[in-house]
Amino acid sequence: MKQLTKAEEEIMQILWQLKEANVATIIEEMPEPKPAYNTVSTIVRILENKEFVDHRKKGKGYIYFPVVAKETYSDQSMNKLINNYFNGSFKSMVSFFMKKNEMDTKDLEAILKEINKDDK
Repeated sequence: MKQLTKAEEEIMQILWQLKEANVATIIEEMPEPKPAYNTVSTIVRILENKEFVDHRKKGKGYIYFPVVAKETYSDQSMNKLINNYFNGSFKSMVSFFMKKNEMDTKDLEAILKEINKDDK
C-alpha cells in the first residue's frame, strides 16, 4: 500500500468521516484558509490513482468515497513506523514514547488494561 502525503491524508480523514462527498463538501470540512477547488480536486484524483478513493457520477459532478478503510491504512502506517524506526520492536516503540513523553507506570498500566480489555 502506498503512503499518503500530509495533504492526501487530510482529505482521506474527511472522506473516512463523511463516507462520501464531492469536492465542494470536502473543502467545507477543511480548516481556514481553505485551499483552492482545483487543489483539492487534483489531490482527490491522485488518491484515485493510488486506489484509496473511487467515484460515482452524480449530475454533472462526482461523489468520491474511500475504498481503503481507515483501520487498514492505520495498521499499515503503524507497522511501517515500527519497522522503520524501531527495528520491528513494539517494545522499543513503547519504551521510546514512555521516555519522550515522561509517561509513568500508571499510564502504562492503564494502556495495558485497555489492550487486554480489547482482546477479550
